[in-house]
Amino acid sequence: MRMIYLLLAAFLFIGCMGTAPVTGREQVLLMSPSEEKALGDSSYKDFLSKAKISTDKAQTARIKNIGNKIAIAAQRKDFDWEFNLVEDAQVNAFCLPGGKVVVYTGILDLAKNDDQLATVMSHEIAHALARHGAERMSHQQISEGVQTLGNILVGATAPEYTNAFNMAYGYGTQLGVMLPYSRSHEYEADEIGVHLMQKAGYNIHEAVNFWENMKSKKGTAKIEFFSTHPTDEHRIQRISEIVKKLEKK
Repeated sequence: MRMIYLLLAAFLFIGCMGTAPVTGREQVLLMSPSEEKALGDSSYKDFLSKAKISTDKAQTARIKNIGNKIAIAAQRKDFDWEFNLVEDAQVNAFCLPGGKVVVYTGILDLAKNDDQLATVMSHEIAHALARHGAERMSHQQISEGVQTLGNILVGATAPEYTNAFNMAYGYGTQLGVMLPYSRSHEYEADEIGVHLMQKAGYNIHEAVNFWENMKSKKGTAKIEFFSTHPTDEHRIQRISEIVKKLEKK
């Protein structure tokens, strides 16, 4: 066990320490910004080669206008911002490292106005600003390294327990570390996103209204413990608290 802790400490020492915007949370990042951006650019090109870009000029212009306002608020000159509307019924959007933003047409009916659409786009852009993708990959690498060393130690001392160790470690890290960590990223993106909305001149109260819309559409909520995303109730509560704090400033 001592060796496992030493390996983990080595990973943390070698890794690049970062700080998330707005929240100031410390991060461990084993991937450089340039590597992350290159991965994002490659994924974006691959996605666009298969996606159906919307021909709706009015809605596309709307997406680009909202996106450009948020990009100005983000103040990231190192990002090559690009905004696209894609024909897809999914209620979804994403932002890849480097500022490549995609909004699916399926979300347009759920977002009742520009402020609510800005809620979605700010949230996704916040994930990229906080480098959540690189952080998750870094923690996965650390987890795999610790498991490898654990297998060596168990194999050398009690090989008959190797399978049991791997099963316990897999379930433990998934439910006890990775899923909660993904949920914390969602909460953080909500917080950063609301700050971006305010800086871009959008009505932050509409962030709460958007998630109320989302809750109504989903119906029965998933059990948060087994989900990468928070329940809508918890998310709405936290966003409401953030909005109240910003109003007092």
